[in-house]
Amino acid sequence: MQNIFKQIKGDKAIWAIVTLLAIFSFLPVYSSASNLAYHGGNTSTFSFFIKHFMHLFLGFAIMFGVHKVPYKYFRGLSMVMVPIVFVLLLVTMLQGTTIEGANASRWIQIPIVNMSFQTSTLAAVVLMVYVARYLSKIKDKEVSFKESLLPLWGPVFLILILILPANFSTTAIMFTMIMMLAFIGGYPIKYLLVIVGTGLLALTMFVLVAKAFPDAMPNRVDTWINRIENFSNGEDTEADYQIEKAKIAIATGEIKGLGPGKSIQKNFLPQSSSDFIFAIIIEEYGLIGGVFILVLYLWFLFRIVVVSHKSDTIFGRLLVLGVGLPIVFQALINMAVAVELFPVTGQTLPLISSGGTSIWMTCLAIGIILSVSAKREELKEQEDAEDNPLAILSEAI
Repeated sequence: MQNIFKQIKGDKAIWAIVTLLAIFSFLPVYSSASNLAYHGGNTSTFSFFIKHFMHLFLGFAIMFGVHKVPYKYFRGLSMVMVPIVFVLLLVTMLQGTTIEGANASRWIQIPIVNMSFQTSTLAAVVLMVYVARYLSKIKDKEVSFKESLLPLWGPVFLILILILPANFSTTAIMFTMIMMLAFIGGYPIKYLLVIVGTGLLALTMFVLVAKAFPDAMPNRVDTWINRIENFSNGEDTEADYQIEKAKIAIATGEIKGLGPGKSIQKNFLPQSSSDFIFAIIIEEYGLIGGVFILVLYLWFLFRIVVVSHKSDTIFGRLLVLGVGLPIVFQALINMAVAVELFPVTGQTLPLISSGGTSIWMTCLAIGIILSVSAKREELKEQEDAEDNPLAILSEAI
């Protein structure tokens, strides 16, 4: 056991936070699985428990493997992965299906292992690493908008355009996080305003084209508009069914909750184990459970800021913030949706909601953060050894 712990490098607090979130996720997912088992014709909820365990096990394996890779290699890997991600997104969009008249081009089918993979989540991580690489390269240099347009914003807009038709919320989150990272990285604000304006113009053009040719993207644009209008007007429509059930679950939970596995609304919430699992957590564990989860994510935010601050390179600092901030941002959006502070987005609660792709890509991002942290620990150990030559002599003896 000691040998295993010796192999674990990086920020120990982040390891603890991730482990706590993963352990806590089992009971809510197992409890919520009864709804999936009933509607799926499967009488066993234990199979969903095992599936979630395997997703987390593979996720931790990804995280462990990635954190062993020196983070400097991610700089070059991002250059290689951007065209690969572009091809994957293109294939995903082309092979996408229509479910009940709605566009569902989010997953790519992998027939060899009989599974689906949401390529946009991989694209999000790769794109943040790519942007961090470019910003670190131009740091402390006079930036020309013309020179940075193609190498920086070209890949960003190409990838976001491929994700937008099937997943507006993911596109909006990715664009926001990229803008935030570019601001932190010192990219001129006047150029950022131009990019934001261009993005809004592109979105407007997309909506107009989709309205003019509705058969190209069935129901997606109408769904976005309806969600935003219903949220802003406070109207009770059929589209607000999940929000209403989520609010009932939260109100029922009160301070201490009903207890593990005793949720009632899990039987009515279609996405009780993924998009609205936070509502089930509060129903079963009360306000105490909800605050506990929120504190863990805020603690994670604090630790990634610390790791970023202690990094020995500009690329390391931007890399940690680039892949870490979206995790916290996504978690906050998921919680905000459950309490009706934000329109329905379809974003999961990182490391807690069921779903393989989301867990794996979150663990990939955390592995990158731990890689940066591990490098800092390695440099600190070298500095301590240089300051204490007697320690080196004793180890040699």
